[in-house]
Amino acid sequence: MGNFWLDACEPDLSPEAAERAVYAAGPAAEAANLYPLLHRRAVADGLRASGDDRPLSLVRSACAGSQRYGAALWSGDIPPTFGSLARQIRAGLNVAMSGIPWWNTDIGGFAGGGPDDPGYREVLIRWFQYGTFSPLMRLHGNRLPHDQDFCTEATGGPNEVWSYGKVAYGILRDHLLVRERLRPYLTRLSTSAPGTRTTSFCSNPMVWWRPSTRRARGPAVCICRLGRAGSTRPPDTWSRAVPHSTRMPRWNASPSSSARSCLELGSGVR
Repeated sequence: MGNFWLDACEPDLSPEAAERAVYAAGPAAEAANLYPLLHRRAVADGLRASGDDRPLSLVRSACAGSQRYGAALWSGDIPPTFGSLARQIRAGLNVAMSGIPWWNTDIGGFAGGGPDDPGYREVLIRWFQYGTFSPLMRLHGNRLPHDQDFCTEATGGPNEVWSYGKVAYGILRDHLLVRERLRPYLTRLSTSAPGTRTTSFCSNPMVWWRPSTRRARGPAVCICRLGRAGSTRPPDTWSRAVPHSTRMPRWNASPSSSARSCLELGSGVR
């Protein structure tokens, strides 16, 4: 076992309990923010002691420096909306500027969203496209309908790529194949970036002069995220995203494929 999902490592307490908590290091007001850092360090140190020199743990709480302990940060239980998707973009940029390259989200949001809802299908597709070009890609969420209130025994509605209808499945499948095509590229980036299990395949805030639309993924990939309801084409500024000499258009939005993204793969992707 080399990787662990350290869910609720804040720790997950009610606000009232969190304020009253007393840790070995001191009262909550003085020591609470140390908990997730020391939690990750203990797991990483244990894995290294057992022979794993590149520990990786999925966590939802991290701070600058957490990459040394193999922290793969995700944004927790978030709403399944376009507004929430936009907030994940901004959060990912801040994470990148904190030196943590392994960023990811619950694709489609976590709490809610129904596979039979056309409006939510659009959210899911756009989020899946964003996830395709995130450092880590995870389709995860508590979908509608729920068979009971949220608890350890509960299960949500279907959330597989084929759960959202034939049209959506074709788009999601195409993006899964792109992700697989990128696997060797991601491997090269992960070994070239500093730190433990880190990668430069992440949002670079310095290349974002239009943060709501364009992003770079390493030296050979540039994408234009279509993240608003009903959007079917990139903004005019997309034409200046990549030099014409390096463009290799993979997809462009059209009436027959209005939910597809715009993607440029440079010569560095094989």
